[in-house]
Amino acid sequence: MNRLLLYLIFTVQYTVGCYAQNKILFVTSNQDFYGKTKITAANHFEEIIVPYDVFIKAGYSVDFISPSGGAIPIGYINTSDSLQKKYLYDGIFMDKLEHTLKPSEIISNNYSAIFYVGGGAAMYGVPENAAIQRIARAIYNKNGVIAAICHGTAGITNLTDENKTALYAGKKITGFPDEFENKDAAYYKAFPFSIDKAIKDNRGDFVYSKKGGDAFYIVDGRFVTGQDPTSGARVANEVIVILKNNFKT
Repeated sequence: MNRLLLYLIFTVQYTVGCYAQNKILFVTSNQDFYGKTKITAANHFEEIIVPYDVFIKAGYSVDFISPSGGAIPIGYINTSDSLQKKYLYDGIFMDKLEHTLKPSEIISNNYSAIFYVGGGAAMYGVPENAAIQRIARAIYNKNGVIAAICHGTAGITNLTDENKTALYAGKKITGFPDEFENKDAAYYKAFPFSIDKAIKDNRGDFVYSKKGGDAFYIVDGRFVTGQDPTSGARVANEVIVILKNNFKT
């Protein structure tokens, strides 16, 4: 093999590697209602825009995926918050949420981390989606990071390795705990499963702050998880720290 061909192969591999190092994949849900109820569900806007803003300012680009692709419901919007207002009126950003990608459109090698956002919608469609699971596993197996926030942790409950063992077995994981849910409410009764129990049943160590609202998060290996919306910036920053250490050039 001549030197020019070797050089071209190396250049392409290096370029693809560098490109992947700077891309994050956000996982969202298409679910409009809590189960079969008429109670509206949504992706949590703050849990999207806070980490998104951190990643963008750090030089990363972000793509959005959902089980069906296309528009996703967003909620929990606070227009008095300056950052939320900024992105709510950012046409380019909102267009991304109107046109999320399908799993079939994703090349996992292009991403160094996958980030599961929360909101009640996250309990539906994402956890059982085998295609998204394969994408997450591929990213993780390439030294990438898996992150989740609040109910977004539901999305990682079924993640397994090639031997069907949970990728997070033996690791500390957090998310929105059952203790803080209103178990008598119709929305909770419509949940397909308990995040706490699912993590524990798959040999994960589910932990959380009993205080709540205190930006609690956990880093265990290449899993970074946050308990509620207040942890969004911290989770994103921890992902960046890991990526910079793992993909030094």
